[in-house]
Amino acid sequence: MSKALASGLALVVVAVASAQAQVTIDVSKVTCEQFTGYRITNPQNIAIWLNGYHNAKRSNTLVDTQVFAENFNKLTQYCITNPKKLVMQAAETLLGDAK
Repeated sequence: MSKALASGLALVVVAVASAQAQVTIDVSKVTCEQFTGYRITNPQNIAIWLNGYHNAKRSNTLVDTQVFAENFNKLTQYCITNPKKLVMQAAETLLGDAK
């Protein structure tokens, strides 16, 4: 009986590990349509990553939450009207390196 219990427990552990597998996203390939349509994840998750990416390029470690919210809204509106554009290109168009 202990072998059956051990085998069953091993199967449960494998099933749980599989269910918690990490999913990766190549943000450079995410389209605005995917972004605004929640097709990959909540768009705010992608926007947070983009915010960090662009701030890191400028060696900026500060997060202005009001500016982030404004930029998120701008990006969302831009993506709604440009669904085929890549979201990283949209962010670059709106925010550039100097903003």
